Amino acid sequence: MRRLPGGGEPSSPIPITASPRQLTRTQRGIKRSVDILAALVFFALFGPLYLAVALGVAISMGRPVHFWQVRIGEGGQRFRFYKFRSMVRDSETILDDYLSKNDAARTQWDTFQKLEKDPRITPLGRIIRKISLDELPQFWNVLKGDMSLIGPRPCMERQRSLYGRHWEHYCAMRPGITGLWQVSGRNRLSYAQRVELDAYYVNNWSLWLDLKILAKTATAVISGEGSR
Repeated sequence: MRRLPGGGEPSSPIPITASPRQLTRTQRGIKRSVDILAALVFFALFGPLYLAVALGVAISMGRPVHFWQVRIGEGGQRFRFYKFRSMVRDSETILDDYLSKNDAARTQWDTFQKLEKDPRITPLGRIIRKISLDELPQFWNVLKGDMSLIGPRPCMERQRSLYGRHWEHYCAMRPGITGLWQVSGRNRLSYAQRVELDAYYVNNWSLWLDLKILAKTATAVISGEGSR
């Protein structure tokens, strides 16, 4: 692909080396310092927004306000991944039942791991997901050291097999709140394309690349481009 980062959807395979790049201790220290500073600045500036979303979820859906799920992080370690709740209770059961009765939805799920018309999402959930407000609790994950501001998308256990030869690349860095695939087509991309973009990011990391992705993330969130 010739338009990275964030210049559009990949139209050809991305050149990726067999083994992931290993950051130096200094590079890891810089990236971690930026993560901590960004998370602290977020809570200082946007704490009221966080509380407003939490209140809206509590009023419209009841408790719990937060949803957590086990994800796989750096080195294959498991951690609790937090979001604002945007789905009804028993969402996994509802999803399995819906996919078993809808072949078109099953094909879409197998390709994208997303649904255009997801029966699990509540009306408020659709709003906060559209502008990524459901992702705000992940700043706690960043402070804890489970995640980074920018990195591969946090992987669920059942998605591990979809990474194939790029699993080692995924495990080489902390997963991120945002990343290269979010600014290169977002949910219009197949999961296989997202995996390639995450692997590309790991092998081509630089502070400048992180800054580019961060700037393009703001644009993508404001426009709602590619969101579901």
